[in-house]
Amino acid sequence: MDLPDSICTEVAILCYPDCQLAAVYGLTDLFRIAGEISRDRADGETTPAIRVSHWQLDAFGAEVVCTFDSHPGRPHRLGYVVVPPSLIVPSRMQPMQTLVSWLLAQHGNGTRLCSVCAGAFLAAETGLLDGRDVTTHWAFAAELAERYPQLRVDADRMLIDDGDVVTAGGILAWTDLGLTMVAQQLGPSIMLDTARFLLTDPPGRLQQPFIGFVQRRDHGDEAILKVQNWLQTTNARDHAIEMLAGRAGLGERTFQRRFLKATGLRLTEYAQHIRVAKAREQLETSRRSIEQIAWDVGYGDVSAFRRIFQRLTGLAPADYRRRFGAVLQDPEEPLVPTIP
Repeated sequence: MDLPDSICTEVAILCYPDCQLAAVYGLTDLFRIAGEISRDRADGETTPAIRVSHWQLDAFGAEVVCTFDSHPGRPHRLGYVVVPPSLIVPSRMQPMQTLVSWLLAQHGNGTRLCSVCAGAFLAAETGLLDGRDVTTHWAFAAELAERYPQLRVDADRMLIDDGDVVTAGGILAWTDLGLTMVAQQLGPSIMLDTARFLLTDPPGRLQQPFIGFVQRRDHGDEAILKVQNWLQTTNARDHAIEMLAGRAGLGERTFQRRFLKATGLRLTEYAQHIRVAKAREQLETSRRSIEQIAWDVGYGDVSAFRRIFQRLTGLAPADYRRRFGAVLQDPEEPLVPTIP
C-alpha cells in the first residue's frame, strides 16, 4: 500500500555479518501486522504506517546500501535504526568501522539508535552509549561493561529507552523493542492488539494507558539536536538557557525560538519530561523512596516533583509505583516509606 511520506515512520534494520535473521524478518513482519491492524481500524481512512528498510554493506564492503524497502520509491528518512542480535559471541564479531560510521551519520541526522542483545557491542563502538544506562543479554553483560567501561550496564532490565538511544536485552527482546516502537508511533491500543495477534506479552512498561516521552529528533536543526543529546545524557540536571545557548552557538532568544520550533516544547517543559521519564523508570524498577528519586532526577522540592509528575503522567508517584512497579515485594517487608 503506497502511503505519503508525511505519515510514514521509517525503521531501518542493519543486516551486519552474522546477525540474527529471525530478528530482521520478525521485526519486518511485526511492523507489517501492526500497520494492517491500524489500517483495518481506520475503516478506509488514511492512517500512519511504519516503513521498514533493510541495510547492509555492499559487495565491496565500502558502502551501506538499502536492500529491501516496504514502501519504495521515495527518499529515505530514518526515524530508527536497529542493530539486531548477533548469532556469534561478541568476542568473535568482526570489526565493522564502515557500519559504525554509518550509524554515527544517521544519529547525527536525528535517527534513534536501537540495539538488541549483542547488537549493543556494535552500537557501543559509536561512543553514543557512553555515560548511559544500557542493557544486553545477561550472558554478555560483564564483557560489555569490561570492554566499554563508560557504559552503565544493567542486565536486569529487558529494555532501556534513553530517548535517542534504546537498548534491549535477550536474543528475543526484538519483540519488546518492536512493540515499544509500535506503541510510540501507532499508539498503545494498536501495540496491544499486535501483541495479542502474535501471542506474545507486551512490554511491561508500556501496558500503561499513556506513552513515555518521545523526543522529536528528525527536525534537521543540528544545533538543537546537539543540545537535546546533551540534555538526555545529563538527565537535564542543568538546563540554564545561557549555558545551553552557548553549547548551541546561538544567542539566547534565537536559541529559545529554535528549540521550541524543533521540539514543540519550551526548554523547561522539555527538561521536565526528561526528568519525569527517569523518575518513572526508577519507580518501575527500584525500591527507592519517592524523596530519593525526586532528588536523584533533580528536584530538591519533593512537593514540586509530585505536582509535575502527576501533571505529566496523570498519576501521583506512589499510585504510579503501585500500578506499574515491577519490583517483587516481600509481603512482610514494605517498600521504603514515603512522606504522605
